Amino acid sequence: MQAIMDAFAAILAFMELGGFLMPWIAALTFVMWTLAFERIWYFKGALKGDVQKSLDQWESRPERKSWYAHQIRQGMVSKMSDKIYQNMDLIAALVAICPLMGLLGTVTGMIEVFSVLANTGGGDAKQMAGGVSKATIPTMAGMVAALSGVFVNIYLERLAQSENRLFASHLTMDH
Repeated sequence: MQAIMDAFAAILAFMELGGFLMPWIAALTFVMWTLAFERIWYFKGALKGDVQKSLDQWESRPERKSWYAHQIRQGMVSKMSDKIYQNMDLIAALVAICPLMGLLGTVTGMIEVFSVLANTGGGDAKQMAGGVSKATIPTMAGMVAALSGVFVNIYLERLAQSENRLFASHLTMDH
């Protein structure tokens, strides 16, 4: 229990060093990973049920060769694609926003450093160090969050493309 408390205290100290943007970066990272885990959970579980339901609906059609059947097939592929790619754009947007939030932390931290320089003439190194930490730590946190999101986003995009192609190939028109 003490180890958990120490880890929590270290995280809080790290968040305080980074300034007011650190909770925002942490919240963005939490939302991004929540959405990513939701997609992984969907691909590994609920997608199979959705695919089977659509395949059963398609196979129950008496004819699948007409122009009308082809349009229904396209609609089913489109609906399944919407389900497969749900929240993927939001995950990609959050991956892009995380480093921008870190960059905003850099700017606000540097403003604090320049303010200390202007007010004290560069004589207060402790206050300048606080501004420098507020400039660098959010940048690092934003970049780490974005890098982790890039890898999971690439994995999810490939998985989504594969599942989408597989579903479309199972809706046969030949019988």
